[in-house]
Amino acid sequence: MIKILMIEDDPEFAEILSEYLAVHDMKVTNYEDPFLGLSAGINKFDLIILDLTLPGMDGLEVCQEIAQRYHIPIIISSARSDIQDKVTGLELGADDYIPKPYDPKEMLARIHSLLRRYREKIEPEQVPDDLEIVHDLIFYLGKALSLTPAEFDILSQLIQHKNKALSREQLIYSSQSMSIDSHHKSLDMIVSKLRSKLGNPQLIQTIRGMGFRLQL
Repeated sequence: MIKILMIEDDPEFAEILSEYLAVHDMKVTNYEDPFLGLSAGINKFDLIILDLTLPGMDGLEVCQEIAQRYHIPIIISSARSDIQDKVTGLELGADDYIPKPYDPKEMLARIHSLLRRYREKIEPEQVPDDLEIVHDLIFYLGKALSLTPAEFDILSQLIQHKNKALSREQLIYSSQSMSIDSHHKSLDMIVSKLRSKLGNPQLIQTIRGMGFRLQL
């Protein structure tokens, strides 16, 4: 799931956009106060949507502070139509500028395009058989897999310990999305879904009496 930090003081607009993006596997956390947004732990997000007209601090100042301190994509979303605001925002470190009003579909397309460009700049952790881990996404044969948090945790562990058998307990305990009380049947269901999404059931092998192994 893509995690987005939005700093937007129009709660109705923020809710509409958040609900639309949620349908496309994007979780938006919005702060109306820019100071709260800046202290929200920016490193845990994949992208920022930033308004310019904010209470107590101009959005251009927020943009500059984020760009100077973090390596994260920034999309300015603003009703301010002055071309100088757009130029200044891009010069201060924003990656894109969308004037309001706009169709949420356009924002979705811009997000995907911007994240794709950022990923191309990052050298991913390479593993055999065209499996790649890039931040909180896993690519197989060059295509990003649509995974639940639990599926991502389990597949990440299998990739990091490729060709080694991991016990069911190891996999469950290492997952932040599964409780220690999770039953083995839950893990079996996750592995079954992973095999289906990979399209190659032989990649994840069941080790009788032990657990599972990613065979590459």
